[in-house]
Amino acid sequence: MPSARSRDMLVRAATLYYMDGRSQAEVAAAMGVSRSNVSRMLTDARRLGIVEITIHDAQGRANELEAQVRERTGMQDVIVARGTDRNLARVGALGAEWLLDHAPREGRISVSWGASVQAVVDAVEPGTSLPGLEILPLVGGLSTVDSASDGNVLVRSLATRLGARHRRLYAPAVVESEQLRDGLLSESTIRSVLDDAAGGDLAIVGVGAVGAGASKAIVESVSLSSSDRTAFENSRVVGDCCTRFYDAQGRQTDTPLDRRVVAIELEKLARIPTVLAVAAGARKARAVQAGITGGLYDVLIIDEPLAEALLD
Repeated sequence: MPSARSRDMLVRAATLYYMDGRSQAEVAAAMGVSRSNVSRMLTDARRLGIVEITIHDAQGRANELEAQVRERTGMQDVIVARGTDRNLARVGALGAEWLLDHAPREGRISVSWGASVQAVVDAVEPGTSLPGLEILPLVGGLSTVDSASDGNVLVRSLATRLGARHRRLYAPAVVESEQLRDGLLSESTIRSVLDDAAGGDLAIVGVGAVGAGASKAIVESVSLSSSDRTAFENSRVVGDCCTRFYDAQGRQTDTPLDRRVVAIELEKLARIPTVLAVAAGARKARAVQAGITGGLYDVLIIDEPLAEALLD
């Protein structure tokens, strides 16, 4: 236990440093001691409970899990929303924060579709002005999902919030036949948007788990013949991104369904310098891991259940 005089000195040093915002050199000059003495007094003040530091992490990040997933996967960056519940709003808020920190001032951001991407877009506060930035869709429109999650809607919303320009993709994501898909892709207005989206500086995508959610809805919405459905099921798909299904190695599968899709191809997606994947829920672990294996994603923003599932 320090003497009353010593304790008074610790309180004074801590007050000058933490409350008054003075540097250690300024505290040393005010107290007539050396800077090294000030450093020791501040350390003692924390050790003795004179100073208690509380960090208010409003976003709730699971830092230890982030480090573990980053080390396991080799991702450029991993952000994990703390909490055992599946909370897309929290994941979206972290995604928006990351996006605002890393969005180029000029160039292109390419956007997929779905609830996870929508959560990021919805969390971006309006007011930014980036007229040199263009927002582009990576996939055509989807009538099978909530209209708010549609790629063209998200592109327009994100552009409005960032004060950026945008272009739409005037085509559905999935069509009735391969011939119709080829015809649409031969249109310069459609092909040019996809080509420019593939040349983006940054992509924001969601990850789908086969047999669940929107991924299931897409498959069920397409009138596949029994032989085509069998071919799809035998392709051993585990996940999808931008309405492109892939196997456990993250390779785009060649199926009758894939030949009806109007969207970026996964090989081109992987060549975008930074692909931000946003996902929530442990059920998506296999799909996310496969995408990582295939080199599709560079940055992960996920929730705690998914992070723990990736480490299992």
